[in-house]
Amino acid sequence: MEYQKINGNTNVILGPTNIGVYTFKNKNCILIDTGTGKSFAKRIDLLLEERDLKPKYIINTHHHEDHTGGNGYFLEKYPGVIINTSSACKVFVENPMLAPILLYGANPVRALVHKGLSTEIHRVLEEEIEKFNDEKFKIIKLNGHCPGQIAIVTPDKVCFLGDSIFSKETIEKYKIPYLFDIAESIESLKLIKTIDADYFVISHCNYIISKEEIKELVDLNLNNIETFRNQILEILDSPTTREEILENLSLFNGFDMGFKQYHLNNSTIGSFLTYLHNDKLIDYYVENGKLYYYR
Repeated sequence: MEYQKINGNTNVILGPTNIGVYTFKNKNCILIDTGTGKSFAKRIDLLLEERDLKPKYIINTHHHEDHTGGNGYFLEKYPGVIINTSSACKVFVENPMLAPILLYGANPVRALVHKGLSTEIHRVLEEEIEKFNDEKFKIIKLNGHCPGQIAIVTPDKVCFLGDSIFSKETIEKYKIPYLFDIAESIESLKLIKTIDADYFVISHCNYIISKEEIKELVDLNLNNIETFRNQILEILDSPTTREEILENLSLFNGFDMGFKQYHLNNSTIGSFLTYLHNDKLIDYYVENGKLYYYR
């Protein structure tokens, strides 16, 4: 993990999940996301201690475990730290079984459950402009990857985008990154192009992105969505089950799937089917105990 200054008082800890750090003159700071769990949080904390920084606020961009898993550690070590997020994210963080239930569609198997995530959210961020220590931060709603995801623009014009957009490397690795709502993902990606910021930080990327680079990355993400939309429509020229759609996409694109990644990909396929059905491009029927989709 590497602590890196971006601009003014805005910094980032580059790692498996990038963590934003905004510092105040009194050495208090804001953490934007907290990583996957206690050990990850300890490594963040060590970098803060080396700079005499103390977290006063935490902002979670969204509820996924690799962004909220360190909340409990910081809440225990720094009593009084105030955890902030959107109203939708609050529901998931305070009820951590909801995320694996959403993914699995039933009482989830143990491999999908991340333990120890439940922490109280102290403040819901609903306004476009929110103040922390009398400094103004812009909050932007970017749904799509999950309900209630937000971006944060600091006073130094640095924007932390969470997982609202994916790096070229992430797309190359996973082919089809997890998306909960395709239509909202598309709208959020278009909105990112209009954000007034000079620097952009996405959660899984080992470099900072410029204003010009973010526009190119938006187009890459939109094109990737369009590619899978067209592939699914082509598959559905013949009636096909959801599992067969995933099988065909996997064989054609070379998905690397373990148990959890299978469920992430299967859920994303479901999101595409909803998107295509809402646009009246596909329909479905049940026959011999199987649900078929067709163009």
